[in-house]
Amino acid sequence: MSIIFERPRSLTDKPFHYCPGCTHGLVHRLVAEVIDELDIQANTIGVEPVGCAVSAHDYFDIDMQEAAHGRAPAVATGIKRVWPDKVVFTYQGDGDLASIGMAEIVHAAARGERITTIFINNAIFGMTGGQMAPTSLLGQVTTTSPHGRDAGSAGYPIRVSELLATLQGAAYVARVSVHDVKNIARAKRSIKKAFTTQIEDKGFSIVEVLSTCPINWGMTPADSLKWLQDNMIPYYPLGELKVDGEGVINR
Repeated sequence: MSIIFERPRSLTDKPFHYCPGCTHGLVHRLVAEVIDELDIQANTIGVEPVGCAVSAHDYFDIDMQEAAHGRAPAVATGIKRVWPDKVVFTYQGDGDLASIGMAEIVHAAARGERITTIFINNAIFGMTGGQMAPTSLLGQVTTTSPHGRDAGSAGYPIRVSELLATLQGAAYVARVSVHDVKNIARAKRSIKKAFTTQIEDKGFSIVEVLSTCPINWGMTPADSLKWLQDNMIPYYPLGELKVDGEGVINR
């Protein structure tokens, strides 16, 4: 009998704490599978955020470092510069990365830091109660926008990948989703490309992953997947925005 499916070596056997329908656990698995396939488990250091993934050290069977809210790119920069032969990645949500941590991610990309970022965009602050995030869509109801996000008072949702793709130090920028099997496979390929970009010393790499937050969205897991497809993807189109430092159109 041949084994066709098992837990990645780079994941522990501790059950995830994430809410039902949350796709954090799925993305964790994709990252772990990539680490295994690249055979870099012993050489990888992850930096976890303040947010729903604050306990990622319990799940990844690699060295992990906690960072202050939004400061994961700065912490990862320090680690990479001290240990340039290590593979260093940050795992951050949209509240952590695109709000308090926006300056950190922009300058890390501008400097071309040889780190990789896995950016989870679920268009809301998940851990702290469902407040409006910089990525929340126009009209989206949150605890701090009970009548829907209004551009006049709250501005427009920030397309982080498009912003970072304009920076010369960014070598690989992609946006993916995990709302169905086809896109899960595509997400894994992009995550692997991002890690490979770092290993090949080409510059900063980031994969934005459109994700769900059924509890704070007030939806069932199945409905949240459809809402992502119908509402998030039109505003945050999928594809590679930059490969090997060159802008591309692949959507």
